[in-house]
Amino acid sequence: MAKKLLNILKLIIFLITFFYFYQLFSARNLNIAANLDLIIGESSNLPATWVGILDVDKNIPILILAGHADSQGLAGAGTPGEAVHKFGLKPMDPEISDELFWNLKLQESIVQLGKKKGLNIRSYDPEIRNIDDANDPRTNWSVGSKFAKRGGYAIEIHFDAYGKYGVGAGLIPPFSETPNKIDESIARTFGRFPVSFRGGLGAPRRQIRILEIGKLEGLLEKNLRNLKTRRKTIKLLANEIIQAFLNGTI
Repeated sequence: MAKKLLNILKLIIFLITFFYFYQLFSARNLNIAANLDLIIGESSNLPATWVGILDVDKNIPILILAGHADSQGLAGAGTPGEAVHKFGLKPMDPEISDELFWNLKLQESIVQLGKKKGLNIRSYDPEIRNIDDANDPRTNWSVGSKFAKRGGYAIEIHFDAYGKYGVGAGLIPPFSETPNKIDESIARTFGRFPVSFRGGLGAPRRQIRILEIGKLEGLLEKNLRNLKTRRKTIKLLANEIIQAFLNGTI
């Protein structure tokens, strides 16, 4: 009888200890989601000498685009991410790349938070996931270019490829315009790419900024996929971007 009671006591102690460490580990993961540097990982270390110096009015129209929203059946569908491509996990949505899935989630969060903060901000989604002609008036590039020509600030959200295929977090500024103070503010938070990255990408050549949030791998991707940290992680990223907008305007 005494032996049976002892075994029961041992089991209770084990369960209490297990529960304690489980709670501790879960709490630590949730706290990690509050640290931007840990979440986004490495920033671009490519040589970039530009500095954003132009003043920006606080009421400037801002357009948030989700990268690859119009090219899912093409070569530019966006990264599937480390979880899917390297470890064989199921994609978040079988119809689109994991990058676009997160681009759209973050786009929505940025706009919602930006409006609450009083920014003149909106989003665009072509909703047609395969547009063969880059100059079709419904593409991100066409809508963003038109928006920028009218004096607005157009920026396309991306997650970079994992591992050796990606570079890291950072802002790619417009190709033929002087970067402004919003560009500088975002670059100080996420990092900066050279203006002529890969010879000048299609979006920056149309005066649309590109923000690489970070490589879709490791802690960033884990916190996005984890139901316990997903909302907090997206909110953290959106808040950092909105705060950069606010810091860059007068």
